[in-house]
Amino acid sequence: MDAKENEGPTRHLRSAVLHGSGSVDASRGVVEDGSIQGLGMTTPSRHPLSFAAAVFAASITLAACAAPEHAAGQSAHDEAPMHSPVLTRFATPTDGIHSGGRISADDVPALQAAGIRHVINLAPAAETPGFDEAAAVRAAGMRYDTLPIAGAGDLDREAVVAFDRLLQDADGQTLVHCASGNRVGALAALRAAWLHGAGEEAAVEEGRRWGLRGLEGEVRGRLARERCLADAGGAADAARCDAAG
Repeated sequence: MDAKENEGPTRHLRSAVLHGSGSVDASRGVVEDGSIQGLGMTTPSRHPLSFAAAVFAASITLAACAAPEHAAGQSAHDEAPMHSPVLTRFATPTDGIHSGGRISADDVPALQAAGIRHVINLAPAAETPGFDEAAAVRAAGMRYDTLPIAGAGDLDREAVVAFDRLLQDADGQTLVHCASGNRVGALAALRAAWLHGAGEEAAVEEGRRWGLRGLEGEVRGRLARERCLADAGGAADAARCDAAG
């Protein structure tokens, strides 16, 4: 029930209490002969204080009907993260997505409490031999995915498409990270250019929002190679593009 639909009955019920008016039918906000019909309550008119208390309780019950329906209509992805110190370490490049650097075992319960529901790790497991991130995240009740990007050599179209699919399938508030956010930003920049048609400067700026720093030169080199190949007139030109890239 919408809150506005409750407003009419509630207003009439309050008016009946405040002005001592005769009767109202509960379905229309009317009290008849000292009773609230339809709500299972009968209050003699000779006890105005008891009647007032009963009607006030009924009005609160009617007004509360709207809240559960509204909450039920919200999707998991619409959940707002709680304000938590652990999230201040990460960027929020787009609604529902946080990006940044490495997490530790101590961070996992804090991230879960802050509203994170999905973790995407771009760092190979070998970078954290003492921490089984997948097991820790899943044990905390969060979804976990990994897309290992060991370095610049892994920044190819296949990786960008896989990265895009993970983001498209993000399950609620999501954290995507590597060791520093640099690899996350590099994939975000290439995704903007190769999949969304952004120009070089716009793509690099998008990557910076996600954490791109030291790999910016690699990103620009790949974008320049793509432009060169698009303009290539033959095998010789293509070889030149490969050499330049």
